[in-house]
Amino acid sequence: MPRGTLEVNLVNAKGLKNTEFFGNMDPYVIITCKKQQKKSKVATAQGSNPEWNENFVFSVADGVTELHLMIMDKDTGTADDFVGELSIPLRTIYEEGKLPPMKYNVLRNKKYHGEIKIGFTFTPAVTNDRELEFVGGWKESSY
Repeated sequence: MPRGTLEVNLVNAKGLKNTEFFGNMDPYVIITCKKQQKKSKVATAQGSNPEWNENFVFSVADGVTELHLMIMDKDTGTADDFVGELSIPLRTIYEEGKLPPMKYNVLRNKKYHGEIKIGFTFTPAVTNDRELEFVGGWKESSY
């Protein structure tokens, strides 16, 4: 598995199912990459079509195969409402290195609840070839 840095460009969402009875939703996104978690700003009163235009950076190590996004609606005085979620496999991103912002389906109870637009850039970790030289089973000094 690759090691490196994954940059996530959270652009916007369209057609999210409204969880509010009155007024507009205040959506935000929780992005989870293995044990790392980041939260977008709240798109106050932007309802079903929020704009974030935010970038997040994650360190990627062995075993990181997907990115999980959960969209929530910020509420005051009560618990935030769950809007929908999705998981994005990272294999293609690792292979391509960069994917322009694309639309992904947001699901809730396995049903379509709108779409979210996200772009990715993966930068592999640089390994120093001199550190990897071995001679006769012993590591050769680089001095």
